[in-house]
Amino acid sequence: MDVGSVRQRRLSDDIVSQLETMILEGTLKAGERLPAERVLAEQFGVSRPSLREAIQKLAARGLLVSRHGGGNFVAQTLGSTFSDPLLHLLESNPEAQRDLLEFRHTLEGSCAFYAAQRATELDRQRLSEAFAALQDCYSRSGKVTRAEEGAADASFHLAIAEASHNAVLLHTIRGLFDLLKRNVVTNIGGMYAQRDETRDMLIEQHRALYQAIIDGRAEDARALSNRHIDYVQEVLSDVQQQVRREARALRRGTTGAKR
Repeated sequence: MDVGSVRQRRLSDDIVSQLETMILEGTLKAGERLPAERVLAEQFGVSRPSLREAIQKLAARGLLVSRHGGGNFVAQTLGSTFSDPLLHLLESNPEAQRDLLEFRHTLEGSCAFYAAQRATELDRQRLSEAFAALQDCYSRSGKVTRAEEGAADASFHLAIAEASHNAVLLHTIRGLFDLLKRNVVTNIGGMYAQRDETRDMLIEQHRALYQAIIDGRAEDARALSNRHIDYVQEVLSDVQQQVRREARALRRGTTGAKR
């Protein structure tokens, strides 16, 4: 029986595997700079030439970008699910806004479910920090910008995605982060103007969702996430109807003035 020779795995391939895992699980984020080669080699317990070879392989695959004199970075494009022109179209089209909320309904409900099941103590700590930052925005009503509140809201939902320990969900949410942030900013202005109780409702919905995940109540977490998006859809539908009514009334007034 002939037995082929076994190809010995190179040390650099092991380093590649470790770095790929760190990128996939979100430990290394899109655009993030890697530690200096000396530091990284010490952390992995390898020589700098082996590390450098691994970095070159990952750069060739498009996962890392090496900048002469500036270090090594995770490719920024990993975090871009949509191009800037498409982002603009999605932001400005009412139908696309509805589609995004429907997508969030499915995506964030699953994130909440798995986060409640799988969150580690460190995940819960990070989620608590994100929730505290969001609550701080709510408590400083009138003293924070919509952009600040939008960023805090999106960061809270990103922390839930990280706690889900599902790489596909996490990278989808990360790729949509800017769009989610802008979507919240676009939504909250109209929502607050439409219903006086909106801020209090959002505070309570986020608090209930946070607590369900911390308590490990997976089904409750998914239901609360879905209920939150349902409420946003309901209020925004009211906003759009009000806009249409006002536009109709304006057209009637203009037509009447010409008679």
